[in-house]
Amino acid sequence: MIILKIGGSILTNKDSTVSEVDNVSLKRIASEIKASLDISPKQLIIVHGAGSFGHPPAKKYKIGEAFDESEYPQKRIGFCETQNEVKKLNMLICEAFIEEGLPVVAIPASSFMSATNKRITEGNLDYFEKYLQKGFIPVIYGDVVLDSQLEICVISGDQLIQYLAKNLNPDMVVLGTDVDGVYNKNPKTHDDAIFYDKFSSLEDLDAFEGTTNVDVTGGMVGKIKELLYLADLGIESKIINAEVKDNIFKVLEDEDVKGTIISRGN
Repeated sequence: MIILKIGGSILTNKDSTVSEVDNVSLKRIASEIKASLDISPKQLIIVHGAGSFGHPPAKKYKIGEAFDESEYPQKRIGFCETQNEVKKLNMLICEAFIEEGLPVVAIPASSFMSATNKRITEGNLDYFEKYLQKGFIPVIYGDVVLDSQLEICVISGDQLIQYLAKNLNPDMVVLGTDVDGVYNKNPKTHDDAIFYDKFSSLEDLDAFEGTTNVDVTGGMVGKIKELLYLADLGIESKIINAEVKDNIFKVLEDEDVKGTIISRGN
């Protein structure tokens, strides 16, 4: 089984104030996934980010921050707006995948997961396993869920990867982002950014000046922390550039692709 995360920055214009899908990237990625599955059938779970769909309303309504009871009516509307936006994105993504002949089935986190202080604490994955056994490709995405301490919160695609992987024990975990992997600073704005081909400890983060993108779900540092937890369980993962043509295809076929491996091994 492979868990593949496709970042919101790949599928949407994440910095846009308007919800926009990058249809060119979406179609290319769908075709690369289909090409790999045609060559070598495999069980696959797809996780995608919220990008320019989910982040603006989540930020506007400060979803996940403490609030007074008097603010609850407004917070509920914010929850609903955010959930509706990410559902729109998921529908567009699933439409593109289905057009490519991929048997995807959407499983929203908000429909079966809950959290405590922004961490997933409940979520039965039986249906994931049933769909996989029937040859479907489950698709889950960054979403809003009920929280026992904060009432409501945002659950990122990166946290979903961690939860899925620790419970389903995949053979491979891949994160497709808009950079080649992990750098000590944003490589798009710093020519002297240092690339890491491997990360094995939180101590490695000491060299960071920032992340490739800072958002409501934590940016690159957040991804690394989630993946280091998996590394402790013996589950290796890799961060690659999904904007590079054929990278998704190659990584699914276990071919060499430039990226950062997150592992506790040497």
